[in-house]
Amino acid sequence: MIPDEIEDEVISNNGDGEKVLATVVASLYAFTDKHPEIMVYATGSTESRTRLYRMGITRYIREAERDFEIFGELENSWQEFKKDVEYKGFLVKRKY
Repeated sequence: MIPDEIEDEVISNNGDGEKVLATVVASLYAFTDKHPEIMVYATGSTESRTRLYRMGITRYIREAERDFEIFGELENSWQEFKKDVEYKGFLVKRKY
């Protein structure tokens, strides 16, 4: 049976945050390997999850910038990703 909705606000507290971020990054690489011209938008389902994405990007920014251009979404604009700025979402593009 297929559920009518996906529950994306469940908090499991099972300590798998690093695994989740690693899965997101692996998926990003796999997708952009096939579609390097497409920009990918990401945001958390809540403000705190978006903050966790920002913290993950910040933690691995040097590695990420080797392969991706990373932008942060402000209220009505985009800027090159900077640490400690509260973004609404993130846009990444694979470098050629």
